[in-house]
Amino acid sequence: MTHKFIPYRQKELTIEEQLTNSETFYQFLAKRRSVREFSSQPIDMKIIENIIKAASTSPSGAHKQPWTFCVVSNLEIKKQIRIAAETEEKENYESRMSNRWKEDLLPFATNWEKPFLEEAPYLIVVFKRVYELVEGEKQNNYYVNESVGIATGMLITAIHNAGLVALTHTPSPMNFLTNVLTRPENERPFLLLPVGFALKNTQVPDLQRKTLEEIIVRYE
Repeated sequence: MTHKFIPYRQKELTIEEQLTNSETFYQFLAKRRSVREFSSQPIDMKIIENIIKAASTSPSGAHKQPWTFCVVSNLEIKKQIRIAAETEEKENYESRMSNRWKEDLLPFATNWEKPFLEEAPYLIVVFKRVYELVEGEKQNNYYVNESVGIATGMLITAIHNAGLVALTHTPSPMNFLTNVLTRPENERPFLLLPVGFALKNTQVPDLQRKTLEEIIVRYE
């Protein structure tokens, strides 16, 4: 079988342009922060759709694109998600999480209550498709966690690019999301992202990212 290939074209940049673009993009992303306080200001659904389309350009194993992005704005569904998430989180804080884990969370001033799940105008729930069902028959997807992880990173970048904020929320376990959103058996919840505008005068922890020398190893 012969598969069709098409020419790949990309604008050629000078070294100076590459340096400028890479530095500008870094400085832009360095301003991204996770936010837990959201404004009720509405967002055009077209913006959310564009963000998800950007995430869907991510590479994936054998180009299977093993992801589903559930966009929730319905108030009742958001309430159901909050109730279920807080039930799991309350148990986490009271019995599942180690003392070290809770100490590591102290700089974020978090607890089991998650009001942002109702306050954010949108929740984007990312599901990984562990396999496909085609006419009742299972078909493999490959490198599912890696593929969906990359797509989620691009999703977060697209959210920041649109002038919005988000929080990577991973209530554990997350199986309740499958039930609340009535997702099929081949999908598993991967990540929950409240998305919106930051509440006016909101504050974020004064944290520092690791320096370049702490994260890079050069082999020259």
